[in-house]
Amino acid sequence: MTATSPLQIAVLGIGMMGLPMARRLCEAGHQVHVWNRTRAKAEPLAAAGATVHGQAADAVRQADITISMLENGPVVAEVLFAQGTAAAMRKGSLFIDMASIQPREARDHASRLGELGVAHLDAPVSGGTVGAEAGSLAIMVGGKAADYQRALPVFMALGRPTHVGPHGAGQLAKLANQMIVGITIGAVAEALLFAAKGGADMAKVREAIAGGFADSRILQLHGQRMVERDFAPRGRMNVQLKDMRNALTTAQEIGFDAPVTALFESLYAQGVEHGLGELDHSGLFVELASRNAMQ
Repeated sequence: MTATSPLQIAVLGIGMMGLPMARRLCEAGHQVHVWNRTRAKAEPLAAAGATVHGQAADAVRQADITISMLENGPVVAEVLFAQGTAAAMRKGSLFIDMASIQPREARDHASRLGELGVAHLDAPVSGGTVGAEAGSLAIMVGGKAADYQRALPVFMALGRPTHVGPHGAGQLAKLANQMIVGITIGAVAEALLFAAKGGADMAKVREAIAGGFADSRILQLHGQRMVERDFAPRGRMNVQLKDMRNALTTAQEIGFDAPVTALFESLYAQGVEHGLGELDHSGLFVELASRNAMQ
């Protein structure tokens, strides 16, 4: 099969990310089969040419490649193994887990799928809903090089893939990404609030330091959300907290001390405890503002 040949692709998990990703695969000319626990969320894809299924096992039966955008590792395991989805996959087909789960979970799933004759890649993404819609996601891929090559027609429709190592390495890269994102959001929020508390114009401070060594995509994008108090969820606080906790769990497993991540895990946890869990992860700004009696 050539890189330009249409593939039979199943997408499991049609949420904020799964929806635009599945739509892009339809637009790329692939035959797309979709399943979501709440079927109504998947129905809009029918207009794009996708086939909507009521059971995950039915969605994957004819698939060359199955993509997961499910919530977390235990949900992936439940759908794959408890619901019989993995058993319904064709031998020789490829499962790509593009959700963010723990590296050890990815390695376990790869082993269990391998026993069924199904190949596995862990390929979590970064770029949020904006990247999913634009097809500009950063895709971090763990698994065998040959399977990575098989998956390139899918990856190229979704963004920029990089093969980073064996099974689990994609999830390690994503955790590293989320550590940097979560910590940098906190740094930007604290710095802007510090400047405002001292009497500076927060928006102008952000403008002034852009382009210098403190500049970053976080300062540009999330910093602007902070200035505008726009915390409509793109990536949620409670998801950021999950990722920080997964990073700390993995750090403990591999014997790595991560004190900065531990500090920010506690800050995100307190924000979630204070009812901010459904805000965008830049909503850590709200938690830090509250600590300083600032609106």
